[in-house]
Amino acid sequence: MKEFVEFAVKHLVDQPEKVQVTEIVGERVTVYELRVGDGDMGKVIGKNGQNAQAIRTLLNAASAKTGKRSVLEIIE
Repeated sequence: MKEFVEFAVKHLVDQPEKVQVTEIVGERVTVYELRVGDGDMGKVIGKNGQNAQAIRTLLNAASAKTGKRSVLEIIE
C-alpha cells in the first residue's frame, strides 16, 4: 500500500521528488506518514478534503483484507 499512496500523491503535486511515504506497521494498525513539499499540502488535501479522504477510503478498503486499521497522516 505504501507504493500506491506514493504513486497517487506524486500525480497530484507539483514537486513529486519531495513526496515521502513512511509505513509504520503495528500489531493492529498500519500508519502511513506522507510528507510533501512546500505548497503541495493543498493539492494533496484537495477541495474540502476530497483527495485526502479518497486516499484514506482506499487504504481502509484494502486494509480490511488484512484485518488491520490504516491511518494516513499528512505532514508538510
